[in-house]
Amino acid sequence: MAAMRKRFSSVCSSSSAEEDGASLYDSAPVPATDPPGEQEHPYASLLCCHRVQDSLLSSNSSFTGYRGILNWIIILLVLTHAHLFLENFIQHGFLIDVKKVLEHLIEDNCNWPSVNLILAANMFAVAALLLERSREKGVLSPANAHRLHLTNLGLLLLFPAAVIVHEPTISTGGAFFSLWFYTALGMKLYSYQETNRWYRQAHLTDAETDRNVSQKAHNQHLTLKDLYYFLCAPTLCYQRDFPCTPKVRVNKLLHRLLEMVVVIQIMVGIVQQWIEPIFQRSENSFSSMDITMRVEHLVGLVAPTHFLWLLFFFLSHSYLNFCAELLRFGDRHFYGDWWNATTLVTFWRSWNIPFQKWCHRHVYTRLVEKNVPPSRAELMVYLMSAALCEYMIALPLHSCRLWILLMMVFELLLAVFLGNYFQGNYGNGLVWLCLLLGPLLAVITYFHDYYVSFRPHRRQTSSSPLTSGHRLPSAVFLQPH
Repeated sequence: MAAMRKRFSSVCSSSSAEEDGASLYDSAPVPATDPPGEQEHPYASLLCCHRVQDSLLSSNSSFTGYRGILNWIIILLVLTHAHLFLENFIQHGFLIDVKKVLEHLIEDNCNWPSVNLILAANMFAVAALLLERSREKGVLSPANAHRLHLTNLGLLLLFPAAVIVHEPTISTGGAFFSLWFYTALGMKLYSYQETNRWYRQAHLTDAETDRNVSQKAHNQHLTLKDLYYFLCAPTLCYQRDFPCTPKVRVNKLLHRLLEMVVVIQIMVGIVQQWIEPIFQRSENSFSSMDITMRVEHLVGLVAPTHFLWLLFFFLSHSYLNFCAELLRFGDRHFYGDWWNATTLVTFWRSWNIPFQKWCHRHVYTRLVEKNVPPSRAELMVYLMSAALCEYMIALPLHSCRLWILLMMVFELLLAVFLGNYFQGNYGNGLVWLCLLLGPLLAVITYFHDYYVSFRPHRRQTSSSPLTSGHRLPSAVFLQPH
């Protein structure tokens, strides 16, 4: 009897070391050939059916096959929001009207300040090229050339801000597009002058290094063609001889163009059909609401705001790839897998690769070279990006409340104090929670308050159109009609 129990225990221990792939029903009794005198029990394999293992959904399990749960969540989300859309349609009717968007992008009497503002940007680009040529020929000293470059960049940043603030006929859509255009242009021109300075240093110190870095002569790159290719390319960091693809694929161009058209239509539909009715229920700005009404509006705006941001990300993906395909630009690593980020720091580093490369190349590295500690340099880069987000949203809406900046600082505190406690799947959940309840809600509150503050003026102007001597600034597509 003791020998039989020993044989059963050996069978159990051996079966517990096997993989999970074997099924219970595959363990049919099979005749075995045992040594003489040690006959195996015919049902020994069925008697031992337990071993040490974790539940699949526990944190210690290495199970990763959640595809079925993901499909269930997607179907549930579609059905839930189909119900919300149907309820919204029954209550408000069909509100989507693309003509509204065009009406608020067109400015007075073909006097388009935003278009003139964008055309005037060529002056700053040509000035940067002329300064580089003068520096190359030795007309300007390195110090004077650097000062003139900084002056050119300073005027480039102040010029659109002055026009947006003091020009009453510019539309809000035109103000947004112009400010974003000038911001990207300023970053590109800073990289242009900084990188050319690095090339000159390499050329002067080591001719062999220059032959490895550049395939053309050193001064043949300072042309309008080279500059405007860089300005149109989907990157913020300049270099000579960008990697290029062999040819332009027309089918890819048309595919990206169709994506942009469809995504813009969906975004307009979400704004007009979902977000605008929530705005219409408001009589006061968020700062003057009581806490109950404020929470109710924010909860109602979480889902449409988040969907709008996801669509904006996909629109950026389509636009950047469209430009890259048109220019045969080879480096199309515009973002990483930020949706799998387990920390907020990983998300910030992977969701906008062109901006991240520019910050690392021209801000972080320069700060570290000046003996700034790396952690402090990272903090300064993050605060700079937060201030830039506040500037690009608040200025076109003529409203600076620092909500976006404060929300991003709050996210930074979460990353510092809770990063060690939320890791793996829990960390990824924290990232998605911050995306739902973070700076995106702060951005939408700016549009909400602009909508509410503009509505009385719109009603007054519609009743007495001659009482005002100039045209009020119009919102992008958030104004009532």
